[in-house]
This record gives sequence, structure tokens and C-alpha cells, in this order.
Amino acid sequence: MGPSGLLLALALHLAVCSRPHRDYCVLGAGPAGLQMAALLQRAGRDYEVFERESAPGSFFTRYPRHRKLISINKRHTGKANAEFNLRHDWNSLLSDDPQLLFRHYSQAYFPDASDMVHYLGDFAKRLGLHVLYNTNITHVTLDKDPQAWNGHYFILTDQNGQAYQCSVLLVATGLSVPKLVDFPGSEHVEGYESVSVDPEDFVGQNVLILGRGNSAFETAENILGVTNFVHMLSRSRVRLSWATHYVGDIRAINNGLLDTYQLKSLDGLLESDLEDLALVKDSKGKFHITLKFFLEEDNSSQSADSVPLPQDDNDNFAMRVAYDRVIRCLGWKFNFSIFNQSLRLSSGTEFSKKYPLIRASYESKGSRGLFILGTASHSVDYRKSAGGFIHGFRYTVRAVHRLLENRHHGIAWPSTEHPITQLTSSIIRRVNEASGLYQMFSVLADIILLKENATAFEYLEEFPMQMLAQLETLTGRTARHGLFVINMEYGQNFSGPEKDVFYYDRSVAHIEDAWRSNFLHPVIYYYRHLPTEQDMRFRPAQWPLPRPVAIHHIVEDFLTDWTAPVGHILPLRRFLENCLDTDLRSFYAESCFLFTLTRQRLPPFCQQGYLKMQGLSITKSLRQHGVESRLLRDYTAVEDSSRGPGDHPSAPEPLTQSLDSNKEEL
Repeated sequence: MGPSGLLLALALHLAVCSRPHRDYCVLGAGPAGLQMAALLQRAGRDYEVFERESAPGSFFTRYPRHRKLISINKRHTGKANAEFNLRHDWNSLLSDDPQLLFRHYSQAYFPDASDMVHYLGDFAKRLGLHVLYNTNITHVTLDKDPQAWNGHYFILTDQNGQAYQCSVLLVATGLSVPKLVDFPGSEHVEGYESVSVDPEDFVGQNVLILGRGNSAFETAENILGVTNFVHMLSRSRVRLSWATHYVGDIRAINNGLLDTYQLKSLDGLLESDLEDLALVKDSKGKFHITLKFFLEEDNSSQSADSVPLPQDDNDNFAMRVAYDRVIRCLGWKFNFSIFNQSLRLSSGTEFSKKYPLIRASYESKGSRGLFILGTASHSVDYRKSAGGFIHGFRYTVRAVHRLLENRHHGIAWPSTEHPITQLTSSIIRRVNEASGLYQMFSVLADIILLKENATAFEYLEEFPMQMLAQLETLTGRTARHGLFVINMEYGQNFSGPEKDVFYYDRSVAHIEDAWRSNFLHPVIYYYRHLPTEQDMRFRPAQWPLPRPVAIHHIVEDFLTDWTAPVGHILPLRRFLENCLDTDLRSFYAESCFLFTLTRQRLPPFCQQGYLKMQGLSITKSLRQHGVESRLLRDYTAVEDSSRGPGDHPSAPEPLTQSLDSNKEEL
């Protein structure tokens, strides 16, 4: 090797050695990036967040353009339970600081976007998160290295040419590239990201909006009162969130145009494939809609006066009127441009042009150690659950963190262990208060792992249910003696753009019809063995999980309060007892004593309580309560009636006598 070659090799070696290394690199200081940073910080991990702007949450400094968020900020629920209240707080991130709840930042039910910017800034500062601001990562690639845990490191290069090396890459950049439309004349179309938000600029104009999402309706809502009319054009039909139960579909707060359309006040909706259209501009600056094939067949100069229009053949063509403005509101897609092709984030299909290719564990299908967080991870539950929004992805980010803790630090998925007698109450507590289950329905599920002989169980919260076959590998827990999966679901035939969700008798109230429940309700699956990958792949259509040994639906409840003793708790307990072939009731010590004399197999409560001298010590007032409620015999009265005039009273009972405070259940 010549001198020049040696110098080049030395320069490359120095460049590699000078790269700052982090175990975890987080791209983006938006809500998902900050949520992951907070979890890594609390765990004491080596990480860095890279943010191109000078403060967190830069997306919300511009969007939504009209500044009103559609994520609800319900400050009052009548409950003091913090976990329950998060069900109706769609903006807060997860932390141990009670001051970092969004209700302290806005009193509005639909807050202003500037309040979110303020909140995210405080979140990063109060928790002391490690964020490199004004650092724009312009290129991400792989560096093969046999010493790396996965055979490669991720190399990030910023706008100044500075390179950073990391073992795990967590991408939380969101969807930031506007979706464009490509047809003749599309250069005349204004984009949602740049069109004026001042209604005065639209006074007396005819406006055509391309798109049918919340950004399109938000734009229409802003100008309905000043325009001549607003027409909205899209390939798909209107999808209303109250019909689909998908929070990303059209929300009621922005759908004023639906009223004015159906009440015939000039505004309207039309359906057409945008790629079949063409837009021509006349000499007065007005825009006319025609069809692409008209232009292809015509050999004229393509001037506005010579281009054939649909109304030339059909004089009642719906869009024969000229428009003053055409606005594109087609949503966003992931920015793939900074990622080297070696990362294999896209397959080239239409869907993978919007979202990166990831597994149900949120790890890239093409690069091990690369995870997609936040809005960009919504491909896992697109149009199904809330994974593309803060109130959903705060929990999926936490799930990813738990996977990483097990994989790289040997810390198993958090769990609590309980005696089997607490099985019913544990499930009831979670389905009534857990926010992660509630918001990420049919995506995250609680897992109950049974111990040998079903004497106890481990409770794991919010595991990605599509990864159930890999549960042992991903969590560090074992599932050798059976398991229950607790999920929240809507009725299979209740949600959809064509569904009438307000039909009469839509509510199910009878216990025997619980499986017909339409509204969100808990569903419990029982498996004797952990499902395999093949089981997951070939599960029944529309089922979130493979067919279980047994399944139980807790009947829907108008108040989403599943605590009714007869309607909710008793059927659940009997289902669990049938699965485990045991008796999960609680008993007084006296009943347990009788069972020891009359039964070969004692209920678990008696085995774990009475026979071990556990429970509440007997007191005079507790015994009196048991006698008055007819749950205990009044031995004092019996003894008094049998004692003679000269007999002395018997000695007091010892305080070690066991008596459990729970009444015998039904």
C-alpha cells in the first residue's frame, strides 16, 4: 500500500474512532421520541435524541394549520384513579410527574396546538431528557461489524457531516412528507401545508378541495362561511369516526360540510379517482376540471378554450362550474429519503410508500435493531385502533421499551404474581381502569400466565397480541401451564363506514347474549398452550387471535363499568372456574373447616388461607357481624343455654383464630 493509501486508511480509522457512540439513538423529539426518551432515562440507559429544530414538537408549531387539535382533553371524569383518567386524556405522555398531565396546560376540550408545543417543551425540560437540538440527521446507513450484537451499527450523519454510531435506532420522525397528486395541471393545486388560513382570502370564491380526511374537512370548516361554495373530491367515500370507531376518520368537530351538503346549501361531496382528472386554467385564471383521456385524445394547443370538457358531451356534468382555487389535502407519508436502501424500510408497494415495513413488535422487517415509533408505526393497526395518535402510541412505545429491556439488559417484562384466588378481581380491576387496553383495543392485551396446578398466576400488562407466539422470547417469561389473554373489542359486525351505529336495539344487555356485544367490551381467551406462529398465521378471518380452548365476552356496559356482581363478575368467575376446574370463591373460616371434613379437594381460598392460618384475627365485633348476617352460628347463645347456674363461663377464644373478612360469594 502506497503512502496515499496509508493516509486514506488512517483518515477512515480516525473518522470511525471519532464517532460518538450511543446504545440508543432516537430520531425526532416529537411526542413518541420524548416518550421513549423518558423511559430510557428512567431506566438509566445510554441514549441521545436528535432533533432538527431548536425545540421539541416542531410539527405542532405548524400543524394543524388551523391550530385546533382533535385529541380530546377531558379534564373531569368524576374519578380519582389516574390510570382511568388517562382513558379520556388523549394528549398526555406517560411519566411519574403528576404535573406533566396535559390538563394543566389547557382547559379546552379540543386544545390549541400551541398548548401541545408548550407541554412537550416542559416534558423534555422537567425530566432532563438528553436532546441534541438543531441537529438535522440527513443520512442513515448500516456499518457491518461482527462485534455488534446484530452484526451492524447504525450510522447517522447530520447536516454538518458529523457521524454518530448507535446499537439500536428508534425512529420517531412521524409522517412529515405531504402526499402529492400527479395529473395534468396539478401544478396549479395549492397544498394544505402552504395555503392561506385567513378566511378573508376566500371571500366569494368557488373552492375545490382534493381529499377527504380531517385536514380536508378542517380546511373546509375554516372557509364555509365566506365562500360561494366548497366542493370536496376524493376517490373514497366519507368515513365517519363514530361509525368506524377509528379516531383517524372524520371527526364531528370538523364535519360542517356534511350538513351543508345534505341540506342542499351549495356545498357538496364527489367521488372520483384523482389520477383520472386533469386541471386546465382559462384566460381569466379560473380552473376547469376535465378528464385526462380528453387531453390525450385532443391534439390542440391545450389552451383552456380548446381543451374538451366533460360538459361538452354531458351538459349536467357535476363539476362543470369553474373554480377559483383548488387545494390539496391528501395527508402525509413517511420520509424515506434519509435512509439508505440497505435498511430496507420500503418494499415499493403503495402502502409501504406511506409507512415503513415493520413487524407487530414495531421492529423493522429489513433491519434488526431498528424500531419505528409513534405515528409512523400506525401500519400495525391502521384504521383499526389508536396507534397513530398520542393516546395510543404512548403505550406501544412503552411496549417497545419493555422488549428492549428484556433483549439487551435481561430485565423481564414487568409482571406481578398473585394467588389464583385473586384471578377474578385482577381481571375486573384491569378492564375497569387500564388505559392501554382501552385505547389500543385489539392490539395490546394483558396476558395471564398460569403457574403449575393453577395455584398462582403472573400478570403481564399490554403485550402486543400479534406477537403472542413469541411471548417467551420477547418477555423473558414462561408459559408452560396455560394462559389467559384479556383484550378489548368491538362487535365484529358493528364498525364500518356503511354501518348504522345508531340503530334501535343496538345495545346488548342480557348476559347470555354477551358474545353479541357491539360496543367496546372485554374478551378473555383461554389457551392450554402458547399458540404457535402457524396458529397465528392461520387464525380465523377477522379474529385477532387463534381459536382458543374457551372464550368469554363480558357483556357491554353503557358506562364502561364492568363491576355488576351478577351481570359482569359472576359470569366471569364461572368461566374461569370452568377453564381451571376449580372453585375461585372466598369463604369464611367456618366454611373451610366444614370443607376439610366433607371434601377431598379444598377450594384454593381454603388451601391458601385457612390451612395456613391466614386471614383476619377474630374479634368480638367481627364475630357479632358474622352472627347478625347469619354467616356464623352464635355459639355463645348455645353455651349459655347449656351452662348450669354454677358453671363458669368458658375461656375467651384465642386471637389467632382465622376468619377471612370476605363473605362467601354467590
